[in-house]
Amino acid sequence: MKKRLIRDFFSSPWTRWTFGLLLLATAAFTSRIWWPILDGWIGNTVAARREASRGAEGEAVDAHGKDELAHEDDGHDHAGHDEMASLELSAQSLKNLGLTSEYLQPIKLSDFYRTVTIPSILVVKPGRTDIHVSSPMAGIVQHVHAVSGEAVVQGDVLFEVRLTYEDLVDTQTELLKNLADLEIELREVTRLEEVTRSGAVASKLLLERQYAAQKLESSITAQRAALKLHGLSDDQVETIVRERRLLRDLTITAPGIDTGSHDDTNLRLSDMRFRPASFNGSASFNGMAQPNAVSADPAIPMIVDQLNVAKGQGVQAGEMLCTLSDYSTLYIEGKAFEQDAPAIAAVAANSWPIEAIIPAVVGQEVVPGLKVAFVASAVDPQSRTLSFFINLPNAILRDETTAEGQRFVTWQYRVGQRLELRVPVEAWENQIVLPVDAAVKDGADWFVFQQNGDHFDRVAVHVKHRDQRYVVIENDGAIFPGDVVALRSAHQMQMAIKNKSGAGADPHAGHNH
Repeated sequence: MKKRLIRDFFSSPWTRWTFGLLLLATAAFTSRIWWPILDGWIGNTVAARREASRGAEGEAVDAHGKDELAHEDDGHDHAGHDEMASLELSAQSLKNLGLTSEYLQPIKLSDFYRTVTIPSILVVKPGRTDIHVSSPMAGIVQHVHAVSGEAVVQGDVLFEVRLTYEDLVDTQTELLKNLADLEIELREVTRLEEVTRSGAVASKLLLERQYAAQKLESSITAQRAALKLHGLSDDQVETIVRERRLLRDLTITAPGIDTGSHDDTNLRLSDMRFRPASFNGSASFNGMAQPNAVSADPAIPMIVDQLNVAKGQGVQAGEMLCTLSDYSTLYIEGKAFEQDAPAIAAVAANSWPIEAIIPAVVGQEVVPGLKVAFVASAVDPQSRTLSFFINLPNAILRDETTAEGQRFVTWQYRVGQRLELRVPVEAWENQIVLPVDAAVKDGADWFVFQQNGDHFDRVAVHVKHRDQRYVVIENDGAIFPGDVVALRSAHQMQMAIKNKSGAGADPHAGHNH
């Protein structure tokens, strides 16, 4: 009875339809797994039969048959490739062709950017590269510690100036006088408080002295604020108040790079410890030890480009003493044509990567992954070009300190240096992108060489785009992501194929003239 029920169940049309639908649903759900394998097998089978049919004519068939028999006698199995379109390369041949592991890589899908080349030049960053160091007060230059071309960092002493600024001297003098008068008034107030309690002196006299002391305190507060406006720090003002002496010398140090902070100052008085710009840290300066000196190691070096004063020269308030330049970052200024403005705007909006091509001693240097910082708002009326700017980080090539303690730095990139930019104008996603030397043209056909064990099989492909560096291969099943192809020397391998088949080698194969 049970067997009959099972037989009736499986023989039912409804059961067969249900199992059929389940089978179709399973096949559709797993198509991502089995369809690429089946499609690849079909493509390889069709390609193998097509190559076999081409080789079935003439003497090539006999030669191929004899060669294949000879290989079979040696115990090798070469199924899956056509001998007339395949190369067996020895280890020495691979080295001669430069096919190292770096140039035998699996194919990967990647984004390709069609580019145009735009002439460019390196320029400074306005407001950041150049820093002007000026004298805040009138005086006479006593010492010049920096030399032209030297590298300095924030805190390095550049100049010492003997102050002749009358307002500053007068303010300090008045402050010291008021401090002395305040002490006298406070002592008198203390004496009158004792006498007033005994009734010997009227309280009116005590109040007058207290008012006079308050006026002096107000004047001292105003004078302290005036000294700060002249550029003195809180510690420097406290030094004047504590030691009761005038400070006549001003030390001007290298300012820091503008970061938006308002706490940095490049002015110091002569009683503060400092390090001159040209100073060897192993010695001392003016009898002062070095523990309070500013460390230059983590700071960005700035170059003394212009030195406008000499020892003994008088300077006025606001007069420029020197110019410091920070070359740690520069701008690449690209000069695009006026009609390229929409393309440049698209690059900036999409954050597409830009490559800088910089001439080098041997070949050229490529700096990838650059981004557009901003695009100019106006077209140059003379050249009719549109400028756009790209940040370029700089690097130090040489950093040496002489026996005199002078530090000199050489930067990798220099202002005024000319270069080219490869700017994307169109983006293609998920493409098979190979180096240009990985494909070779023979008549109307393009070929790449796929690694198949110890052989390299020539595979016909469709080239969608080709430029000086890359070829874009159509993803039509001729080759698949994951296949290993030779990324260079395709022209030499094509010549070897022709020599193997007995045809004369075309010396211009793979080259366009």
